[in-house]
Amino acid sequence: MAPAVDNNPGMSYERTQTARTVDSGFKWVTTIFAFGIVVTLLAIALQVGIDAFPAIQKFGLSFFTGVRWNPVEDIYGAWTQIYGTLVTAFIALLIAVPIGVGVAIILSEDFLPSKVQQPLVFLVELLAAIPSVVFGLWGIFVLAPFLQGPMTWLHQTFGWIPLFSTPPTGRGIYIAAIILSIMILPIISSISRDSLVGVNPSLRQAAYGLGATRWETLFQVIIPTAISGIIGGVMLALGRAMGETMAVTMLIGNANRPSPSLFAQGSTISALLANQFAEASGLQVAALMYAALILFGLTLLVNVLAEVVVRKVEIKKL
Repeated sequence: MAPAVDNNPGMSYERTQTARTVDSGFKWVTTIFAFGIVVTLLAIALQVGIDAFPAIQKFGLSFFTGVRWNPVEDIYGAWTQIYGTLVTAFIALLIAVPIGVGVAIILSEDFLPSKVQQPLVFLVELLAAIPSVVFGLWGIFVLAPFLQGPMTWLHQTFGWIPLFSTPPTGRGIYIAAIILSIMILPIISSISRDSLVGVNPSLRQAAYGLGATRWETLFQVIIPTAISGIIGGVMLALGRAMGETMAVTMLIGNANRPSPSLFAQGSTISALLANQFAEASGLQVAALMYAALILFGLTLLVNVLAEVVVRKVEIKKL
C-alpha cells in the first residue's frame, strides 16, 4: 500500500508547548471556579446555620408548625410563611407552565412570519429584565383594580367554598401568585423554546416521512424529545418563584395567619425577611435566619429534584 501523501507539507498539526500550557491553565482555572462555587454555597449555608442555631436550639421542629410570630414575647413559628411560599409558587406554576410552553411552541415553530416571530422572542426575553419592584407597582395600580370585580363575583357566588371564602381586598395570595406567574413566564418560555429549537431536524423529517401530521410530529416527537429541557426550565422557574421577594412583599398583604382562601392575605419567607430583618435583634435575628435556612433548603430541594427528574427522563428516552 502506497504511503499517504501530505497535500499540505507546509502545514503542521502538532500543538505547540504554548497552546498546551494555555489549555492546561484554562482547565485548572475552570476547575478552581467550579470548586469555588461549591465552597461559596457551603460557606453561605454554614453561616446561615450558625446564625440560626439559637432558634433551632429553642424551637426545634416546632418552628415548622407554629403560626405565631411575636417578637415581643420571643415566640416564633414559620408555618404561615412556609405555606405562603409553597402555595404562591404552586399557583404561579399552574398558570405559567401551560402559557409558557405554548408561547415556546409558537415561537419555535413556523406558525408566525419571521418578521413577527423574532420581535416576539425579544419581547419575551425582555420581560425577564423588568425589575420585580416594577411588577409590584403594576400589580398594585393596574392588575389588582382590574381583577377586583371578577374576584368579588367569585367570592359572592362561591364564597361557601373555602378557596373563595375571604372577601378580596386587592392584596392577597391570588394577586401575588398571578404576578409571580408573569415573572417566571419568560424563564419557562425561553428555556422551553431553546429545547424545542435544539431538537435534531432529522427527527421531524423522519416523522413526516412516516406520514405524521404537523401536530402529531409536534406532540409525539418534538416535545417528548425536548421534555428534559422543558422540565428543567419549569423547575428553575419554581426556584425563582419561591425566592422572589419585592413584588410578593408588596402584594401578598404580609398577614401572619394561614388561610385556605386564595383571597386572604398571607406571607412568604422572603417577604418576612424583607419586612423584619432590618429592625430585628436578639432571638428574632436567629428566627429569621432559621426561616432563611428553610428557604435555602427548599430551593436546594427543588434543584436536586429537577436534576433527578431530568436524568430519569433522559434514561427513559435512551
